[in-house]
Amino acid sequence: MGERITITTADGSFEAYVARPAQTPAAAVVVIQEIFGVNQVMRDITDGLAGQGYLAVCPDLFWRIEPGIDITDQSDAEWKRAFELFNAFDVDAGVQDIQATIDEIRKHPDCNGKVGAVGFCLGGLLAFLTATRTDADASVSYYGVGIENRTAEAEKLARPVLLHIAEEDQFVPKEAQAAIKQALAIHPQVTIHTYPGRDHAFARMGGAHYHEGDARAAGERSLAFFNQHLG
Repeated sequence: MGERITITTADGSFEAYVARPAQTPAAAVVVIQEIFGVNQVMRDITDGLAGQGYLAVCPDLFWRIEPGIDITDQSDAEWKRAFELFNAFDVDAGVQDIQATIDEIRKHPDCNGKVGAVGFCLGGLLAFLTATRTDADASVSYYGVGIENRTAEAEKLARPVLLHIAEEDQFVPKEAQAAIKQALAIHPQVTIHTYPGRDHAFARMGGAHYHEGDARAAGERSLAFFNQHLG
């Protein structure tokens, strides 16, 4: 279903994986990667959104470090590499690359002009920053790491954002969750869903903490959110 496109910025070019829906033109969704690159999990999510009627695109946000990262969560060596990439990643440059992706896909002949974003883990933080810093029409964040340090950016929120928070997230401790809720729960553009008993990456199929029921519930909420705001 997917193909590759090249996105050019002032800093250089990077690839993105694109999946097209059966009916076009359609709204687009930018899929923002975890710390494992544009791997099979991200491509499957992109394909799944296309199956739901969206033009979906997953940009290679690690290109400034090393293009084409495609690893899994299945070995210690891959986890080690993933955290090296996470620590080397420039968040601000990443958001700029997401804006470049939004600009590119918005003018795509199969796009109707509406563009949303959904991100996971590192991508969950980037999805929140996409909502505060870009012109995306709607954004969804799954278990974003570090949002508690960026809540002041909510004053720039002009478009809706949905947050999925795992209550037992090992990378987003209880204090961080409380800070996020206190700062954002009353914001008119923010919707928060929490998942009792769930750990980080509960929606990553095949992952150690995958939970089918709550992954499905979060997916249905995300789809309804996009249908509402990108329809």
